Amino acid sequence: MAGAGMAIAVLTSGGDAQGMNAAVRAVTRMGIYVGAKVFLIYEGYEGLVEGGDNIKQANWLSVSNIIQLGGTVIGSARCKAFTTRAGRLRAARNLVEHGITNLCVIGGDGSLTGADIFRSEWGGLLDELVRDGQISEEVARENCRLNIVGLVGSIDNDFCGTDMTIGTDSALHRIMEVIDAITTTAQSHQRTFVLEVMGRHCGYLALVSGLASGADWLFIPESPPEDGWEDLMCERLGETRSRGSRLNIIIIAEGAIDRSGKPISSNYVKDLVVQRLGFDTRVTVLGHVQRGGTPSAFDRVLSSKMGMEAVMALLEATPDTPACVVSLSGNQSVRLPLMECVQVTKDVQKAMDEKRFEEAIQLRGRSFENNWNIYKLLAHQKPAQEKSPFSLAILNVGAPAAGMNAAVRSAVRIGICQGHTVYVVSDGFEGLSKGQIREVGWHDVAGWLGRGGSMLGTKRTLPKTCMEKIVENVRKFNIQGLLVIGGFEAYEGVLQLVEARGQYEELCIIMCVIPATISNNVPGTDFSLGSDTAVNAAMESCDRIKQSASGTKRRVFIVETMGGYCGYLSTVTGIAVGADAAYVYEDPFTIHDLKANVEHLTDKMKTDIQRGLVLRNEKCHEHYTTEFLYNLYSSEGKGIFDCRINVLGHLQQGGAPTPFDRNYGTKLGVKAVLWMSEKLQEVYRKGRVFANSGDSACVIGLRKKVVAFSPVTELKKVTDFEHRLPQEQWWLNLRLMLKMLANYQISLTEYISGTMEHVTRRTLSIEKGF
Repeated sequence: MAGAGMAIAVLTSGGDAQGMNAAVRAVTRMGIYVGAKVFLIYEGYEGLVEGGDNIKQANWLSVSNIIQLGGTVIGSARCKAFTTRAGRLRAARNLVEHGITNLCVIGGDGSLTGADIFRSEWGGLLDELVRDGQISEEVARENCRLNIVGLVGSIDNDFCGTDMTIGTDSALHRIMEVIDAITTTAQSHQRTFVLEVMGRHCGYLALVSGLASGADWLFIPESPPEDGWEDLMCERLGETRSRGSRLNIIIIAEGAIDRSGKPISSNYVKDLVVQRLGFDTRVTVLGHVQRGGTPSAFDRVLSSKMGMEAVMALLEATPDTPACVVSLSGNQSVRLPLMECVQVTKDVQKAMDEKRFEEAIQLRGRSFENNWNIYKLLAHQKPAQEKSPFSLAILNVGAPAAGMNAAVRSAVRIGICQGHTVYVVSDGFEGLSKGQIREVGWHDVAGWLGRGGSMLGTKRTLPKTCMEKIVENVRKFNIQGLLVIGGFEAYEGVLQLVEARGQYEELCIIMCVIPATISNNVPGTDFSLGSDTAVNAAMESCDRIKQSASGTKRRVFIVETMGGYCGYLSTVTGIAVGADAAYVYEDPFTIHDLKANVEHLTDKMKTDIQRGLVLRNEKCHEHYTTEFLYNLYSSEGKGIFDCRINVLGHLQQGGAPTPFDRNYGTKLGVKAVLWMSEKLQEVYRKGRVFANSGDSACVIGLRKKVVAFSPVTELKKVTDFEHRLPQEQWWLNLRLMLKMLANYQISLTEYISGTMEHVTRRTLSIEKGF
């Protein structure tokens, strides 16, 4: 009970963002968990100034069943009174009345700056309250210090220093749903659509949705188009139509401007296309749709993680600690000094006002700059400077995963830009052995970005079953580079090809694996392509399953997820839906654990809560099957709750890829081919390629923040081949969060706190991965 005697208040302020409820839930539960009193402040700063019924103490059940709701259940409002000293004086009095000296603010940079001013004035405000006789000197002494921690909730992702702000990923989900819907109608009528997305000062949403949809043209405030852009844009649009495309999509951020700072409106762009090209053109303004709807899995997990870290930051605060923002860096929580972040965020705006646009893009951070450069590379075909002597072949291996097509598309296009001959192979290694190989051009992969599954077709066959024939086709088509996009079989297959190099000289070529599997079980990367889409699919199903129990008698659902022996899917889905337990192979459990879980659920069902959710990874235990768990829970819950089974099955593999997977696939495709081109140059001697060093066959992956290439021969040492898993997996430390938020008593000593880092121009320019 490290927080005994503490009182923490949480409020949401400014524009709402999906995921705020998950953050409120995590702060409340973690606060109660450490023994503190937790208060919810309704209607943002307005409720803080008004006091009274707007400040209520919360219990564990106050935040039950809100994780899947959009917006904020405790309300948010813009508040003029708090900008005045008199308003802040009333707010201070309301906090002191409840003994609250720890404040967690979830909002944008304005809300957080307000909180910092409040904190700096705190001593003076208390002195004034003592002078006016509103509080005693003793009370002032007891509450002499106010600790502030911020969580950034903003769909624009416009706060410098954080990788992602709460709500951004969900807003991208909304935008991509609309673009997918518009694409089908535009193709039917051969239309041009001008789509206006939010982002008055920050083009992040426009940029990422443009990259994830392959838009023809993009307007963002950070990089206004060159003068005379009207002619160039119309020329480009006409060109894509003449090549057989039936639609054009133009994405424009609401804050788009030209070089002289004059706004570019969506109607101006529409009129331009109609007058110059005569295309049937429509404008769609997305507006507040982007803020609405249920939060994505990423936003729920991010908010839960940040909410827990915020409570730890308040617990560990000392008089010298600056007000901090809890942020995400790679997949780790970090704390950043609030005012450093606010300062850099202001610097971006200043650079844009002074027309230093290159600098504005750099200040947004490396991942923004990366997105912009990759978008420019892939949006339009640029003729290669010269034909290269190399040929690459691209294939999909293993089960289908969302995002595979995005990776194939960007790899094909970047290969063509480099002047290589690019082949695609149907049906994986089996197709390679049967010669199902064809050369492709730039336009052959148009429209592939938003397609789920694998357009090339994929099989699980491994090379050792048909090695001779594979070698024959590699020789016949003169393939010098092999890009394999797939799951554990892709990694294992490339390892087999590398190990056969001694026997076949033809296999001394450059090879790269892009990990793509919903199980997220490929060594060498923290995230596999397709796992984000799978988690979202499983989460949506669980949301519906939970909803089906409302209004019926008390019910517990046992849901089986895919993933082989890897428990990533069930753990992350479990956090996103607020599950009571998630059984996985990596976290061994015994009959005693099952007994404790059943008792825990039985106690929970005696309260006002009507439903429970238990997830089970398909191979978590050979004897404790889904059927066994169903029978156990059914018999133990007799008279208290009844049970149902749901097996999610292949539902988790399907569907359109999420914005993250489209983007991630696009970037991995680009980075993999650029790396292969570089390696091919290095090993090209006297007109031929000969590569037999370990680093000529790698897995590309994201590790924390950095894109890394790991040789398959090195990864072999850290792989459990029997269970098809990496020996160490980063996400296992998320299990603690799942258990704590489900109210299991666990020692805080296992919790790893985030560290305090600083935000400067230098840290922003460090490679941020994605």
